[in-house]
Amino acid sequence: AHSVETWKNDQLVGGLYGISLGGAFFGESMFHHIPDASKLALYYLNEGIKKWGFDFIDAQTPTAHLKSMGAKNISRERFLKLLEKSMKKPTKTRSWA
Repeated sequence: AHSVETWKNDQLVGGLYGISLGGAFFGESMFHHIPDASKLALYYLNEGIKKWGFDFIDAQTPTAHLKSMGAKNISRERFLKLLEKSMKKPTKTRSWA
């Protein structure tokens, strides 16, 4: 499990958490106390997983918030193919810092 947090003046103001398995990240929840704080966390998560060769982020539920950041719905068939490919990759463990 991993969290990506946004801080302002030593206060946690937003973020997200999820599970990393193989080449996939499964987002579980996002929150914010100030506007766009969770979007910033998602941006940095996306930059990190691209750098590490991940295949996708599973955001589970399409929302206007996620769609505004480029999230797309895919078919179950495509998801299962991506998942099969991603599970062949080693899971990135330990701290992501």
